[in-house]
Amino acid sequence: MNEEQLDEEQIKYLKGTTTVGLNCEDGIVLATDTRATAGYEVASKKAKKLYQITDRIGVTVAGSVGDTQKLVRMLRAETNYYHRHEGKPITVQAAAKLASNMFQSSGLFPYLAVLILAGVDEDGGGLYLLRMDGSMIEETMVATGSGSPVAYGLLESKYEEGLTVEEALPIAIEALSSAAREGYRDRERDKGGQDHGRRFREAFAGRNRRDQRLILTLTRFV
Repeated sequence: MNEEQLDEEQIKYLKGTTTVGLNCEDGIVLATDTRATAGYEVASKKAKKLYQITDRIGVTVAGSVGDTQKLVRMLRAETNYYHRHEGKPITVQAAAKLASNMFQSSGLFPYLAVLILAGVDEDGGGLYLLRMDGSMIEETMVATGSGSPVAYGLLESKYEEGLTVEEALPIAIEALSSAAREGYRDRERDKGGQDHGRRFREAFAGRNRRDQRLILTLTRFV
């Protein structure tokens, strides 16, 4: 698979997703929307992109549904085995390295997926971006998916290190909402329609409900 083919595969599988991760003074915020798109249509409004791996580690997913679900199953199994074998929970950094190794386990790009893995532990924990080439990057704030450019624009203007979970949570929600609004505009524009201002406002008037987002907050040890 050459670079051009990989780009086409990434475009094919990594659409319809916005996920956000924020590293806070007292914990972690992971948040996703629940939309999945197929081309310019919303294929599902109940797509799950946020999973709890252990009681202190969570992961957001973007990409092929089958690949992301397999990765989640393997992460849960391996972290559970580690806990049983070692007699203590796996650290966040070790879990991120484990996920990185899975991406590099067999051949070139075995999983069409991008993960945000984050959590808290006795060392403080952390927030990691994992790409399909196996790269593992520690971040303070990160967004993935087709809505990430819009989400980043808001996060970069409002997020700052040292925020508490309570302070960061509304910022994460606003980033998801902004990405969703822009995605709606893009679909209408690309279908040849007008930017129907009133219709747009009505469509999103009732969408700021918590059940259209999945949110996980993890608090650091005191």
